[in-house]
Amino acid sequence: MSQRLSHRLPRLLNMVPYFIANPGITKAEAAAELGVSVTQLTNDLNQLWVCGLPGYGPGDLIDLSFAEETVDVTFSAGIDRPLRLTSTEATALLISLRSLVEMPGTADPTAIEGAIAKIESAAGVAAAGGIAQAGRRPEAESPIAATVRSAVRRGRALELTYFSASRDAVTERVVDPVRIVLVDNNSYLQAWCREAAGVRLFRFDRIDAATELSEPAQAPADARDDTHAMDLFHDDDTLPQARLTIAPDHAWVMDYYPMSGEVVRGDGSIEASMRFGSLDWMARLMAGFGPGVRVLEPVELVEAVRARAVAALAAYRESADSTGTRVAGEPKSDT
Repeated sequence: MSQRLSHRLPRLLNMVPYFIANPGITKAEAAAELGVSVTQLTNDLNQLWVCGLPGYGPGDLIDLSFAEETVDVTFSAGIDRPLRLTSTEATALLISLRSLVEMPGTADPTAIEGAIAKIESAAGVAAAGGIAQAGRRPEAESPIAATVRSAVRRGRALELTYFSASRDAVTERVVDPVRIVLVDNNSYLQAWCREAAGVRLFRFDRIDAATELSEPAQAPADARDDTHAMDLFHDDDTLPQARLTIAPDHAWVMDYYPMSGEVVRGDGSIEASMRFGSLDWMARLMAGFGPGVRVLEPVELVEAVRARAVAALAAYRESADSTGTRVAGEPKSDT
């Protein structure tokens, strides 16, 4: 199994002190603790055999015994202690770990807090912060995040109660988990949705309930392709589609809502399409943009936006009449 050098080198440098601290450990046990296969561990040990001190003679190279089931170090070449983090490295690692605590589903918060405490104690970094953290009880992981993370780890299907922003509705569905991803500082469950028959991303803070099922997850092989991980706005062709004209000064709308088929006109306006699940929600959204976004189709959405605009003007006139305020665009009274 090939691995990037940046991932393998730290493990190689720490393996010698690891085996010195764990004499007689079996290759299977060591592989499990180091998070690699026995085959990869054997490849690493063979690599260490040709590493050592300058001169690189028989008395300079790291010497290990691993012909049998256990691994023993007979010559360490001076690598007797694990690598030490520099102050900058430790600080960066602590910042990353603390950010993970705020991301539900990525890891057990108790385990992260324990790692933070160990790093602060060993590296002596941010000592004041470490003292403050020591007396604080780690926040418990939410039951929903724990359930989702368990299903991903165990390869089990999930039953979700989920608020769909595109449909403006709460739905229930069974999904086959693939992985947990972080996108724009939010945690998402990437899963095969059986209802939609496609890969979808479910934001953790929109999952109202989660139940781990006894049946194994059965996501198709292509659903595990990494290219799906960033697919936040999957074009669901089962949803109705609105055709819009966006004014030049409202082009920012496209940064906040998933749109496709953009065409820039000569006057700078943009014609684009947007899927929606609820006619009422879409009409409310479009009416809020005023003249900045105009609906071209479908007809029922055009009529819904027009009805909202008429109702809003009527309510404004009624409010103005009750206070004696002139509505913009109306002529002044001579009386």
